[in-house]
Amino acid sequence: MDRKRLAVPLVCHGHSRPVVDLFYSPVTPDGFFLISASKDSSPMLRNGETGDWIGTFEGHKGAVWSCCLDTNALRAASGSADFTAKVWDALTGEELHSFEHKHIVRACAFSEDTHHLLTGGLEKILRIFDLNRPDAPPREIDKSPGSIRTVAWLHSDQTILSSCTDMGGVRLWDVRSGKIVQTLETKSSVTSAEVSQDGRYITTADGSTVKFWDANYFGLVKSYNMTCTVESASLEPKYGNKFIAGGEDMWIHLFDFHTGEEIGCNKGHHGPVHCVRFSPGGESYASGSEDGTIRIWQTGPLTHDESEIFTGEWINGKGEGNCRRGFAQD
Repeated sequence: MDRKRLAVPLVCHGHSRPVVDLFYSPVTPDGFFLISASKDSSPMLRNGETGDWIGTFEGHKGAVWSCCLDTNALRAASGSADFTAKVWDALTGEELHSFEHKHIVRACAFSEDTHHLLTGGLEKILRIFDLNRPDAPPREIDKSPGSIRTVAWLHSDQTILSSCTDMGGVRLWDVRSGKIVQTLETKSSVTSAEVSQDGRYITTADGSTVKFWDANYFGLVKSYNMTCTVESASLEPKYGNKFIAGGEDMWIHLFDFHTGEEIGCNKGHHGPVHCVRFSPGGESYASGSEDGTIRIWQTGPLTHDESEIFTGEWINGKGEGNCRRGFAQD
């Protein structure tokens, strides 16, 4: 079929190095928010609908590989090559906690109840930090067979999902026992694993394949071969009838979930796409690239000219943004 550009994106500048992870918050009374991780060591928070910059979390001394927001978008977390995972106040930008590790932290995730932070990385150890007792030693689950690439919670925080950088498969851990209860088998290493908003599916990207798994019974529901190596995939959250994938060819591909047919393809990035994520309502999706930009694409056609959104700058430690939220306001 002919490739069709569905929309002209909002282009979010500000990062000086590749954007390697994106995370949307759920919808909150203030709207919804988008946090980005970059090799420039400075995670950024944006209005998820408009892309407007809200603030930059400053304090890491190495590439930031992973980022997330809690359920209420009141706290942010990031995992870094500086051997730390940090928790931030998402209203002020203040660093709340810094959790030391012994190697690079590649992945982090808040529990659904917001009380715990899960981390993983090159140590091959899953750690669970109690945010109500941040000075207490974390619980460690140290039998991961390889370096941890992705982590997520499911089943109301009763199960942990993890994948490795150096081997295929997704491992599902029972939180109470600390044991692997199931492995979702893939040929290539899983670079992206997302639990759907309704908790029904696990979406994985491995090599040139996007797979959908039943999140409760762990069976393979659908598997689609891509035309290139893809690094990330995301399922539309509202209706679950389409999904996006991005990777080496620098395009954002849109597919029909039920048939696997490509129904659209958006071009604009000038480097491989490292992460794609749907917004919580499914009305748009974001992509982060080697080119250092984030692009927000509307799900339906748009007619306006391409919009360029520039990051704000810090002035006396204050973020200058045009959103209801802003860091360090007097």
